Amino acid sequence: MHPYRTHTCGELRMAHAGATVRLSGWIYRKRDHGQLLFVDLRDHYGVTQVVFYPDRPFFREVQRLRLESVITVTGRVAARSADTVNPELATGEVEVAADELVVQSAAEVLPFPVAGDEAAPEELRLRYRFLDLRREAMQRNIMLRAKVIASLRRRMAAHGFTEFQTPILTSSSPEGARDYLVPSRLHPGKFYALPQAPQQFKQLLMVAGFDRYFQIAPCFRDEDARADRSPGEFYQLDLEMSFATQDDIFAVVEDVLGGVFREFGDWRTDEPPFVRLPYAEALVRYGTDKPDLRIPIEMREVGDVFRTARFNAFRGAVEQGAVVRAIPVPAIADKPRSFFDRLVEYAQSLGAKGLAYL
Repeated sequence: MHPYRTHTCGELRMAHAGATVRLSGWIYRKRDHGQLLFVDLRDHYGVTQVVFYPDRPFFREVQRLRLESVITVTGRVAARSADTVNPELATGEVEVAADELVVQSAAEVLPFPVAGDEAAPEELRLRYRFLDLRREAMQRNIMLRAKVIASLRRRMAAHGFTEFQTPILTSSSPEGARDYLVPSRLHPGKFYALPQAPQQFKQLLMVAGFDRYFQIAPCFRDEDARADRSPGEFYQLDLEMSFATQDDIFAVVEDVLGGVFREFGDWRTDEPPFVRLPYAEALVRYGTDKPDLRIPIEMREVGDVFRTARFNAFRGAVEQGAVVRAIPVPAIADKPRSFFDRLVEYAQSLGAKGLAYL
């Protein structure tokens, strides 16, 4: 028998009843009923309930073990009674009656609970990152990331792209942010730069004749955090095509990204081809080059309203050829003055001089 496990903690089913198995994992939960001790044993693949009987020589030892201790258990798989079946677990129809126990690593008192979704201070989570990464939500997120990347690679390969790895230590190639610099040991006073994007390398690949390149590329930029990007470093799907039109690129991106969102998302996505808005039209209709088209509000030109109005600031601007546009927001006409004052304050907090409303 394998010294650590014959099965994973997410593998056992009714078909294994009567078999002797060995499992290794972390003590996720404990329920001490006095004459019986139930342990939910967790590994990367799932959770299995292990039953410890008081006649076993290691019963007291298990009682003393803290949560997140690592153990190896050998025992017989038994079917649970109908009233104790746990439909929430893939292994919920069976349990393992422990005959042998090896404590691989006894845990100390935990700084925060690993089981459940109880919030913990971010500083504490980062200090004990190895514990934080054991939590279900973190495991789901990291595995989702891995699956998304695998899906991107599969879809890009299906479109005839080849994945290349480009250098990390390189010369400066500004992309709109400051570089991260690495001092050179062999050339004192000189520095390498971490790439903000593999722009020059992928273009080199194209002129070298490789035709279609892609990379899950690490990008390093010394800039502040953004809503859609982590500060310092992030990864992006980078691609380049030779002898391609804009529509060729659109077709690839729409199929790859649309397919990924349909595969992993619960929301509805448009079928390709996606709605296409020229830059100038997007600014005129929405005031931004990346509008959220789920919001059915478009700006309207209201210059005629102010052409004869007494509001001289706008009237004078219109007379000099300026364009005045407004955002028509429904169902706010009856809002109190304080509502609009808060909107003005919010606009000013974003850097605007003010906000006019009708």
